[in-house]
Amino acid sequence: MRIVIGAMIEGLGWLLLVLKFFGKIEGDWPWFFGAAAILGGMFMVVEGALGWCAVRAMGFKTPI
Repeated sequence: MRIVIGAMIEGLGWLLLVLKFFGKIEGDWPWFFGAAAILGGMFMVVEGALGWCAVRAMGFKTPI
């Protein structure tokens, strides 16, 4: 599930950057949020593929 959600977030980040590149969105915020969504989405995909959880690695008890 984490892989799918990560891929969707990454796709939204790419969409933001493409729309900003072609001038469909104004302002500077799409560059920041687009890049953040891509990096966050990639992290979620890797986390899901490895079966690893950053929150659990910090010591928090979360349900599996």
